[in-house]
Amino acid sequence: MYRALVVMGPSGNGKSTLGQAIAERLGWRFIEGDDHHPPANIAKMSRGEALTDADREPFLDSIGKALAQGDSVASCSALKRAYRDRLTRMAKRPILFVLPQVGQAELQRRMEDRPGHFMPASMLRSQIDTLELPAEDEACLSLDGTLAPDKFADQVAQSLKT
Repeated sequence: MYRALVVMGPSGNGKSTLGQAIAERLGWRFIEGDDHHPPANIAKMSRGEALTDADREPFLDSIGKALAQGDSVASCSALKRAYRDRLTRMAKRPILFVLPQVGQAELQRRMEDRPGHFMPASMLRSQIDTLELPAEDEACLSLDGTLAPDKFADQVAQSLKT
């Protein structure tokens, strides 16, 4: 059974809200991925500039190390396979990636309805363009990201039992 989960995907798909619900349901620690960005990354995204792979390395390493410290659910875009592989290497344990599926129009609406968040809605296109959907050989659970958080968490918890 997995003891480390990462709720992944583009901005606005509910990673933090759903990740918190999953962590509560499982009695695990929640790791807010945004808290692991260096200030330079936050500043860059706030200006509407996409992060490079090099920009993401310390962010991914920090989350991966946090996942290594016990039963945890993290929110992290993990848009590319290389990012998911890096998280797994840093965590030194298998990770189940959970992808809330949300349509582009809904993602856009959600991003526009988040006043004060550092990630501007204008960045959505670059996130979608960067997203590499998990391959069949990756441990990933894709679920309807429009479900209520408690229902979403119940489905994740049920999948861990099988």
